[in-house]
Amino acid sequence: MKLLLLALLLLLVYSHNPIWVGAIPDPLVPSPALSPNSPAFATMAAAAVAYSPGVGEVSQKHRMDSHKKILIALIVACTTLGAIIFSLLSLWIYHWRCSKKPHRRSGQSSDGEKGLTLHPFLAQFNSSRMVGKKGSVSLIDYKLLEKATEYFRESNILGEGGFGRVYRAQLDDNLIVAVKKIECQSQDAEKEFQNEVDLLCIIQHPNIISLLGCSSQGDARFIVYELMQNGSLETQLHGPSHGSALTWHMRMKIALDTARGLEYLHEHCNPQVIHRDLKTSNILLDANFNAKLSDFGLAVADGTQNKNNIKLSGTLGYVAPEYLLDGKLTDKSDVYAFGVVLLELLLGRRPVEKLAPAQCQSIVTWAMPQLIDRSKLPNIVDPVIKDTMDLKHLYQVAAVAVLCVQPEPSYRPLITDVLHSLIPLVPVELGGTLRIMQSAASDHSAVVPSDH
Repeated sequence: MKLLLLALLLLLVYSHNPIWVGAIPDPLVPSPALSPNSPAFATMAAAAVAYSPGVGEVSQKHRMDSHKKILIALIVACTTLGAIIFSLLSLWIYHWRCSKKPHRRSGQSSDGEKGLTLHPFLAQFNSSRMVGKKGSVSLIDYKLLEKATEYFRESNILGEGGFGRVYRAQLDDNLIVAVKKIECQSQDAEKEFQNEVDLLCIIQHPNIISLLGCSSQGDARFIVYELMQNGSLETQLHGPSHGSALTWHMRMKIALDTARGLEYLHEHCNPQVIHRDLKTSNILLDANFNAKLSDFGLAVADGTQNKNNIKLSGTLGYVAPEYLLDGKLTDKSDVYAFGVVLLELLLGRRPVEKLAPAQCQSIVTWAMPQLIDRSKLPNIVDPVIKDTMDLKHLYQVAAVAVLCVQPEPSYRPLITDVLHSLIPLVPVELGGTLRIMQSAASDHSAVVPSDH
């Protein structure tokens, strides 16, 4: 701006002084020392006329040429100055407009690397459909979802959560997916929708649910996931089948898959992600019983906000004591919830059970005294898997669960340590390192056949 004002000032000065370059004395103007009536002046004038005939005409022509040159120079100077002023003004307007744009959060990468922020696109959800690249999200036409779910028929409901339901849907290309419908009539619901989509755009792991797209219609938001044919771990354990489809080794595989998903969030995401709502209903199983973590609406990316000031959220029975009582949230809060899930797999009991209309008991409180007593532990195991495992493996899993649900967070292991303790208990074909054939052969050789 200072440069612009200086340029305008120069323009005003030049316009009021057209002949500004070194004024040349006129040769026809007499010297003030000589009087026109003096004899010397007459003699000099006569001599000049005699020596330089036509000098008056030449001087006048020279004066006109000088004026033209000065005028041309002045025009060129004004044009150049105007161009400079215009350029400076344009730069100033551009800088002013750029300064009005909101700055990107620190640590946030481009859309292709970190996923799209959806707020600017919500208004376009109903009419746009785009193929998402890695780190982005597909915006799916609402009418397509409406048709795919048969207008959200109740017979297509797969499950129900706090803010809505999950429907089975078949898209035009015969792809069967799951569609979560979220009623965003509250700010919390809208925030959870935004949080989940933002995180799942950038998180890709075999043990974390895949986001296929999302949509919007009025107050409703829709998230489209890959379909998990065997539903949730909660349904498998506590539903009509009561865990009959889950063998000991299958349960250990599910625990291992869950630990791998958590380790990715805690150790490999930058910033670290704390799930904050790990439970059996948020562990989904595909056709081969591969487990995947889902429902990231309450998840927290460490570094984006002060975790000690986060609103208390979670599910009773899975919430760590320090978070419940003091609001302190760390990755060890997820480890506690994992310990509760491990106890459910081991014992076949719900995390909280009613003893009376006004009295409840947690699985941790009930099981802890018996988990550390090897003589009692086999008697509290889920009847479906009782006597189907190596007792050494049973004791090891119980020890891991006990460590995970310790009241003091510093006593709990890291999820990486849990992962490494479970890998040897899972058969090779299920993702671990246990070789069942060798184990079986070893057990058989230890038995001495009787002749009687």
